[in-house]
Amino acid sequence: MCAEIRARGARKAAREADRAEAHAWSVRMEGYGGPAQPSPTIRQCLNGGLGWLEVECSRCKTRASLPLDAIRRLRDTPIWKLEASLKCRSCRTRRHAPPVRMIKLAEARQITPYKWVHPDEER
Repeated sequence: MCAEIRARGARKAAREADRAEAHAWSVRMEGYGGPAQPSPTIRQCLNGGLGWLEVECSRCKTRASLPLDAIRRLRDTPIWKLEASLKCRSCRTRRHAPPVRMIKLAEARQITPYKWVHPDEER
């Protein structure tokens, strides 16, 4: 019985710590534009309740909210490593897809839905 109570308390403390770290990174990115490193992992963000990543195209300024649970990467991948693989689909050409920059993490979708497809997939 005591072990269950301690385990429940430990899980709650870990969830709060993950949320605090993810929120601090989000504030740093939104307020100051970086630095992106060090960043929380996908698992820490999801455990802390921040399951959406907001991004913006560097060319056309289109913004999108991406669900972190749908991103096909290991859960121990730091958020900053996703930036290189995310590309804008609104203004891409056959030869060039401009990169996006990460804005912040959010609990829920705050931007209108945007059809996001992994760069390795066909349209």
